[in-house]
Amino acid sequence: MDGGVASSAAADKTTAHGDATVNVHVQHTYKLPDFLNSVKIKYVKLGYHYLISNFLTLCLLPLIIVVTIQTMQTNPNDLIQLWLHLKYNLVSVLTFSAFLVFGSTFYILTRPRPVYLVDYACYRPRDSLKLSLEHFIDRIRLAGYFDESSIQFQRKILERSGLGDDTYLPEAMHFVPPQTSMQAAREESEQVIFGSLDNLFANSKIKPKDIGILVVNSSLFNPTPSLSSMIVNRYKLRGNVKSFNLGGMGCSAGVIAVDLAKDLLQVHRNTYAVVVSTENITQNSYRGIKKSMLIPNCLFRVGGSAVLLSNKSSDKTRAKYKLVHVVRTHKGSDEKAFRCVYQEEDSDGKTGVSLSKDLMAIAGGALKTNITTLGPLVLPISEQLLFFATLVVKKLFSKNVKPYIPDFKLAFDHFCIHAGGRAVIDELETNLELMPVHVEPSRMTLHRFGNTSSSSIWYELAYTEAKGRMRKGNRVWQIAFGSGFKCNSAVWEALRNVKPSENGPWEDCIDKYPVKIVQ
Repeated sequence: MDGGVASSAAADKTTAHGDATVNVHVQHTYKLPDFLNSVKIKYVKLGYHYLISNFLTLCLLPLIIVVTIQTMQTNPNDLIQLWLHLKYNLVSVLTFSAFLVFGSTFYILTRPRPVYLVDYACYRPRDSLKLSLEHFIDRIRLAGYFDESSIQFQRKILERSGLGDDTYLPEAMHFVPPQTSMQAAREESEQVIFGSLDNLFANSKIKPKDIGILVVNSSLFNPTPSLSSMIVNRYKLRGNVKSFNLGGMGCSAGVIAVDLAKDLLQVHRNTYAVVVSTENITQNSYRGIKKSMLIPNCLFRVGGSAVLLSNKSSDKTRAKYKLVHVVRTHKGSDEKAFRCVYQEEDSDGKTGVSLSKDLMAIAGGALKTNITTLGPLVLPISEQLLFFATLVVKKLFSKNVKPYIPDFKLAFDHFCIHAGGRAVIDELETNLELMPVHVEPSRMTLHRFGNTSSSSIWYELAYTEAKGRMRKGNRVWQIAFGSGFKCNSAVWEALRNVKPSENGPWEDCIDKYPVKIVQ
């Protein structure tokens, strides 16, 4: 439940960023010369990008034409003499063929195996578990845990959070006072995990016995036996299944789990991997009055996802996506970063997750480090040259030169920014110079489902599919933040025009979105 990454900033943030909406066009007044200049700059940059991206083609094309013409003018007798030379030099031909076969075999056996995302499912709770913001305030007042100052603070957070009135809390939290027993927590996890997996198996037509790798991540709720063992028991997975249970890794653990599954799929041939991402609300709500610990109470909601990955070449034709890159950044060696999202007891001995005032600055630093690694892998050469040139000028001539921010819109078609809170979405929209449509999936996921921790990036991907925007060849950037402090990215490429799977999380409400986000 440390995905309140953006939450502390959300509490104090009432700037223009907080007023941004995804379906309202902001009107600006431009002077005509300024507008014309901006259009000129835009097309100059597009021309530069096209020229650099196709530089080799533009250079080689004339050379190929010249060589082709020269070859056509060659004396046919010369070609006949070359063939006879090769025909009678049997040793050279056999040696060359052997090296070719050996080299090809070595390459095929040692190259990374592609990892395909066959399908995925997000959990949608039943309607009776919805809780509007006003009812949430009424419940916490009746629970008797908080003084009036703490209640009003939580109301303030909720009003600015970007959450709507259709988010879900677990059944145990609807009681007054809430039932926070181990049994109630187990029931919440079972409903979320089994609900996601049932849907996944039904849509993919995969039998549980076919699963060779299972990775489960849940940050705060880790009972014994583990959640992964609970899945093995329920679905009777085979005895040699490679099972892993990740705990305490925060809202970015979904990408970590995918990375682990990817590495295992490089070792184990022709198998399936299932990644389950979830969090538990029942046992992890804070009951004290320390404000930095109250924010997660307001933002976290019920949710979970199950993702089916495969390394079988036969699955390429039916898979939705191919995994292109995973980049992980860990800032835990820095003490401030390590403690900025920290589970601890307050002065009254009540346990909660404390969020530091430095959270947004630390998240920004982690993001910068992450995209410094990711950029060269995904950005076109034109953007890399501009970035490098700016860096050289800054180092050699003037330290006042602003660093060039690469245009990641040239590398990605869709963005799934972890819906940790309104502030983090605002910051990434501004710093990466994204358009409102690029952050729409994140804002709408936060509004409809709240912060569902590590599974939020999958609700966002499902939103993009439900809107019919995912086309073959599109690239998706999933980016998540978590305790430690971590910033992790996953890049996927659509293998076809992707349609939403049956019983998707947005199936009953996609026509209502996007909605206006009020302050």
